[in-house]
Amino acid sequence: MKVYKNPNASDWNSLAERPVFEKQKLDAVVLDILKDVKINKDKALVGYAEKFDNVILKSLQVENSEIEFAINQVPQDLKDAINLAKENIETFHKSQKEKEQIIETTKGVKCWRKSVGIEKVGLYIPGGSAPLFSTILMLGIPAKLAGCKEIILCSPPNKEGQINPAILYTASLVGISKIYKVGGAQAIAAMAYGTETIPQVYKIFGPGNQFVTKAKELIQQDGVAIDMPAGPSEVLVIADKTSNPEFVAADLLSQAEHGPDSQVILLSDNEDIINRTLQELKKQLGKLTRNNIASEALKISRAILLNSIDECLEFSNLYAPEHLIIATDNASDYINLITNAGSVFLGKYSCESAGDYASGTNHTLPTNGYAKNYSGVSLDSFVKKITFQNLNEDGIKNIGPSIELMAEAEGLDAHKNAVTLRLKSINHV
Repeated sequence: MKVYKNPNASDWNSLAERPVFEKQKLDAVVLDILKDVKINKDKALVGYAEKFDNVILKSLQVENSEIEFAINQVPQDLKDAINLAKENIETFHKSQKEKEQIIETTKGVKCWRKSVGIEKVGLYIPGGSAPLFSTILMLGIPAKLAGCKEIILCSPPNKEGQINPAILYTASLVGISKIYKVGGAQAIAAMAYGTETIPQVYKIFGPGNQFVTKAKELIQQDGVAIDMPAGPSEVLVIADKTSNPEFVAADLLSQAEHGPDSQVILLSDNEDIINRTLQELKKQLGKLTRNNIASEALKISRAILLNSIDECLEFSNLYAPEHLIIATDNASDYINLITNAGSVFLGKYSCESAGDYASGTNHTLPTNGYAKNYSGVSLDSFVKKITFQNLNEDGIKNIGPSIELMAEAEGLDAHKNAVTLRLKSINHV
């Protein structure tokens, strides 16, 4: 982890840049996969499972018997933990439901907005060495609360053609039964275009590697919505003399272990805290099962000494982190200074892991600086807002003349006439 001491403000932009990795041929590879799945459908998916997952699949869809078997494989203590997280996530997301209000903007003119669940949504859940069953809670729960009629889930199988039991248990817990053994860019293609087995959806959610991310980016061009632009996971921690270096190091490593392209940033106005945190990093790193991955992430990460915590927050807003931890005793004093962040964790005991699993907030968040203009996933991500208006005779009489004048000024005679005819009809009655 490279250390920078009191860098000039003119250097902040370069320090806030994310690492750029070689991505030549990525577009071409993913485009080929999308095209192949669009044309050859299930046949292409079976071929990619053999090529990338080293398995020959007899069926793409997970059978009910597989789900029942998987449920029995999950230890009860893990089930209890998942259930606790589910309750908290449901509680938080239920609070986001909006009460429908009818507003009379002018006498006789009533307007309102109704939230309608997106009919068909697809969830992508990574498997492999870190099967993210927690993401099913983060996506499946608000999808159910929003009233989405069809929710499908894709996740890559292992070499035995099975999906991680915890993924199947969690999907079953939130009420998702349409589960498919498909991973990578081909899963995104299958949900975007539909195949003989996998239904086409209107919006796709979920994290993934660079191929998944690129596929999500490209399928937007074909009219399929996605949750948000995404990239490698990241955390920025602000620490001062009241911070616990052991806790801070653990928070940095919890994000670094996500992947070698994850970035972690430490900001402080106290050089001693930075030095002690770096010592803790070395101590804790060796104990991690994913220490090789975390080590690679630390190579592209930074510790920056600044003049004050206010400066730290200024830099943080420029960086716009996916996760922001203010690990100080008076963290709540800085809330109003935060303008760009995906999710914020206040105080020594608010570890980022809490938001990842069980506090109740959503962990699907904007990365790569997109927190400047995107929000994390919420109940709103799964609904469309449809506006309604209802005008009676008084309503069209009250605003009709203004509409006529505005339409005429824009040269739109048919717009004006639609009002004029109604006004004449009322006046002749």
